[in-house]
Amino acid sequence: MSLPRAVVLPVNVSTLTHLMWCPCKSLALECKTYTTGRCTMPHTGGVTLIYVGVLLCGALGVELGYRRPVLFERHAVGGEYGAGHGVVGRGHVKTVFTPENGGDEVVIDERTLTDNENAVVTYHNPLDNVPDLAHHFFSRCLRMHVTPYVVTKKTVFKWQEGYWVAMLNVFNEHYKQAFVDAGLLDNCGGELQHLISDAATMQIIRWTEGGFGMAAHNYDGDMLTDEVAQAHRSPGFITSNLIGKRDDGVLIMEFEASHGTVADMWNDHLNGKETSLNPLGMAEALIGAMQHASKLAGDGSEIENFTNDLRNIIHKAMASGKGTRDLCGATGLTTEEFVNYVGERLGRVYGQVDDSEMQKLLAAFDADAKGSLTYDECKALVNKFKALHGKDTIE
Repeated sequence: MSLPRAVVLPVNVSTLTHLMWCPCKSLALECKTYTTGRCTMPHTGGVTLIYVGVLLCGALGVELGYRRPVLFERHAVGGEYGAGHGVVGRGHVKTVFTPENGGDEVVIDERTLTDNENAVVTYHNPLDNVPDLAHHFFSRCLRMHVTPYVVTKKTVFKWQEGYWVAMLNVFNEHYKQAFVDAGLLDNCGGELQHLISDAATMQIIRWTEGGFGMAAHNYDGDMLTDEVAQAHRSPGFITSNLIGKRDDGVLIMEFEASHGTVADMWNDHLNGKETSLNPLGMAEALIGAMQHASKLAGDGSEIENFTNDLRNIIHKAMASGKGTRDLCGATGLTTEEFVNYVGERLGRVYGQVDDSEMQKLLAAFDADAKGSLTYDECKALVNKFKALHGKDTIE
């Protein structure tokens, strides 16, 4: 099983490092890789950093912080992350905009600095691709049946009004009726709701039922997703996708575990220390990357089946008490033990069949020694396996 070499898959540097430590460490992805910055994708025009929030919600009876899915979408360009800055003394600061077409200059801000030491910061929030972000966000919320909220601090940061207006316009024109029909705005007065970022921090803690999505600017999204991760019990349950667009409109996606959550434990691992990391976010990131790459290649059925099997094995391990200690407590597994456990289960599904063992199995149930199994003999074999796994037998 392999992915086409023609597929271009962006991979974050930290992701490449952590791949060696996750349950999928034995896989070889035959993809061209290149590195990108944490919050920008300059060669493709970053659109959004999507957090596939709170994994394992209600899966296999696992009870965590939220009972239903929580989604988060973060505008992954501009803002504080692309700021210019300097430390200066007393004096005068003027921020001037010069039009590309050579028109008149515009003074954005002008102020006098009276302190002996001042940090001066300049940044901007690009807005052209906010409609693209809005389409990603609202379509995902609709698909996952969650209620959307747009988060800003526009009551104080007046320049964030444009972000809210762009999101609202896309919603009203393309999605509002679908959300109304789905009953997802019943508790919102039938309208898309805006949340001040201060209020969002409180609702993330209060809305333990889940079933909501939030879209925010870059910095607010960074902070609020940390809170979502902690409210859901572990940063390891969050995975994120950085989405950009090629010139021809094809989506380019980078997949990673949220916020580089395993850096400290990874260093401990390198130093031979025992760790107990929940790697679900990293595994989901790799699964998402493989599925997206195979989709671009045009025939993803084999990859889709394999990655879904891997996901199910990981979920069942965690639900059965074979997860890492951040989920299962002191009786949980170390990171390495968890990796080995998942690898062994995966090997049962995709491992090579030993012909000699198959011959022994056939002989054990081939009562008349004819080299084949009758219906009754086959039923006895199936019932044996069902009994071993605690399943109901065939009458």
